[in-house]
Amino acid sequence: MYFAALLARTEDGWEASDTELLDNVETLSDLADLAREAAAEDDTVLVLIEQEDAWFGVVRIDGEDDPRIYVSDAAAAARSSYGEILLTDELLGREPGDDGPDLDALDLDGTEDGEDEDDGEDDDTPSAEAVPHSPVGDAEILDDLGVSAKELRSLDEDALTAIAEALGASEVLETVR
Repeated sequence: MYFAALLARTEDGWEASDTELLDNVETLSDLADLAREAAAEDDTVLVLIEQEDAWFGVVRIDGEDDPRIYVSDAAAAARSSYGEILLTDELLGREPGDDGPDLDALDLDGTEDGEDEDDGEDDDTPSAEAVPHSPVGDAEILDDLGVSAKELRSLDEDALTAIAEALGASEVLETVR
């Protein structure tokens, strides 16, 4: 089960709205645009996303600055449509467009026709090796808002509630849950 919400900082505190990301968002740029629309002027907007018991992500948009991203478990997020939006090449430390092996560089020796070449490696998921089973991104994304990098990395179940409590936004987040 997924949950996604936007928390927009205003003069009066935080305002929350839930969002169906899959209906409106296909890329990180789309997500940033959606967040900027929710912002009052150039205030901070946080996009909070979680897949129950698997992973959570925070995207921070400050005005026209590039989005800052934190994902608690990159490998788990990579298996989700929401996570794929957040896991950019830059975040994973890959060269843009490096989604797997170059077809011209593959050794096509006849085993591609169904013959089984057992070299002990699982070549079915080359990109899975590039996605770590650990947090990725900017762990200091919420430092100035009261959640240190160490605290953020230690969150697991109910992470979004803990973040909202630290921000003083737990009531507004609960209204959209």
